[in-house]
Amino acid sequence: MHDKGKEVQRHGRLRGRYANYFEVGHNAFEFLIDIGESYPESSKPRLHTRIVTAPVYANALLDTLRGSIAQYEQTFGSIPKE
Repeated sequence: MHDKGKEVQRHGRLRGRYANYFEVGHNAFEFLIDIGESYPESSKPRLHTRIVTAPVYANALLDTLRGSIAQYEQTFGSIPKE
């Protein structure tokens, strides 16, 4: 969760990874978000990152994504559904 106006401290350089495949699971205590890449020529997606977070932060991520998508669509137009 990031509060607007609050400075963020980064530890080292962030590495960007492309993602077009997501799996989400949960148990009573946490959400598991597996992230990777999937391509038509490959039979299986290649996962490269797992995020484990508490339900309250999963909900904060959802709110953050909704807000960012709304801003994007206001600037660039609607995002087509697959």
